[in-house]
Formats: sequence, structure tokens, C-alpha cells
Amino acid sequence: MTYPDTNPQIEPNGMDNERTKLADELKKLETRVDDLLLTCGSLREENKSLRRKQAALTGECAALLEKNERARSRVEAMIARLKSMEAEA
Repeated sequence: MTYPDTNPQIEPNGMDNERTKLADELKKLETRVDDLLLTCGSLREENKSLRRKQAALTGECAALLEKNERARSRVEAMIARLKSMEAEA
């Protein structure tokens, strides 16, 4: 003799609800993981872009610092010449 609650093919109504809830939760989790993967990919690309921009700006900054140093040297040389001209006059 078999009983309905021991037959694996027949499930109580509460089990169907639980399975449905678990399936819904799993689907939500899958969707969230997919969203996170997309976000991660976008952030990775943005990070690469920002690193390229940073490298370009670092190079530009170094060039501007060098240019500024050359200008300062020329101004200091002009000041020295003016002082020597003033001392001779």
C-alpha cells in the first residue's frame, strides 16, 4: 500500500508554492548576476579609458613643467643682464 505523501510524483500544494518561490528567487538572482556582469564590463572599459587619459595628462603636465622651467631660466637670465647693464651705467 502506498500513501500519497510518500509518492515522489505527488506533491502537496505547499511544495509547489515553495518551488515556485525558489524558482522566482533563482531567476531574480540570475538577472542580478547578469546585471552585475554588465556593470563590471562597463566599469572595466571606463577604467581603461581613465587610465589612458591620466597617462596623457601626466605627460602633458611634465611637458608644461619643463616649459615653465625654461621660461623661468630665461627670465632670470634677462634680470641678471639688466642688473649688469644697470651697474655699468
